[in-house]
Amino acid sequence: MNTKKIILCPNPSRDHGMATTKAAEAILQELGFRTVVCSPFRDQKEGSFAQYDVRPLPQEMKDADLMITLGGDGTILHLAKLAALNKVPVLGINMGGLGFVAELEKGELEILRKLKDWNFVTEQRMMLDVSVVREGKQIYTNLGLNDAVIREGPISHVIHLKISSDGRHLADIAGDGVIVSTPTGSTAYSLSAGGPVVEPVAQTMVVCPICTHNMRFSSYVLSPEHVLTVELERNGRKPVYLFVDESRAFSLRSDDKVLVRRSKHTMKLVRLTEKSFCEIFAQKMLPGGLNDEK
Repeated sequence: MNTKKIILCPNPSRDHGMATTKAAEAILQELGFRTVVCSPFRDQKEGSFAQYDVRPLPQEMKDADLMITLGGDGTILHLAKLAALNKVPVLGINMGGLGFVAELEKGELEILRKLKDWNFVTEQRMMLDVSVVREGKQIYTNLGLNDAVIREGPISHVIHLKISSDGRHLADIAGDGVIVSTPTGSTAYSLSAGGPVVEPVAQTMVVCPICTHNMRFSSYVLSPEHVLTVELERNGRKPVYLFVDESRAFSLRSDDKVLVRRSKHTMKLVRLTEKSFCEIFAQKMLPGGLNDEK
């Protein structure tokens, strides 16, 4: 019996009836691995995981050697913080849409057999430490794989932000908000807002405005050694929110300071194929790729 323990985290809304989970589990158990199934989300409906006895994820992570997600990139994003804090590598099986972070497609399960000798490559993905300081006290902290987003609330209005780097003025933004992304997050919201595509293993921070009124400012690509500070200006009682990796909105006040820096934590993504990021991007995003075939 292989002593390695692998957690399977299926998204029930993607893996209906747990068909792909069952197939992946059969391969892993044939190779001798210990497997356990955990829910990536809280408060799942009874019966969502078919016949599986779903175990509590935080507890199982303590002695896990690998976590395999079965869903879209959103499932990986949701689990990134827990995986990074427990130093457990993640292998994503894409059952969603584009899937830039996931390594395998659901039709490629046989590639899981490469795990047999436990000789695989992992990519270290940079993460962000995000905090909010109010009246001199830190009142919020979070860890993100993709980005920190500061934007207006449900009622559309222009918000004013001042951004500084290591205490020195960088930019003023008047618009819908700003995105500070990692290289991994450069193909997410930042790309939709007009930001650059950055190789995911790079070490940079991308500052991308959202619908800015200043047409001379597109985006910045900065060294990760900087600490960015975002302050709210002249917004009055207009609602402004902070989101980290699409997490629950945190309501900001006019005197708050949002600090963003490279985290000491990284997420380890398992690679079993020789697909390059450029190849994946071309297949899924450029004309003639997978996106055009749907």
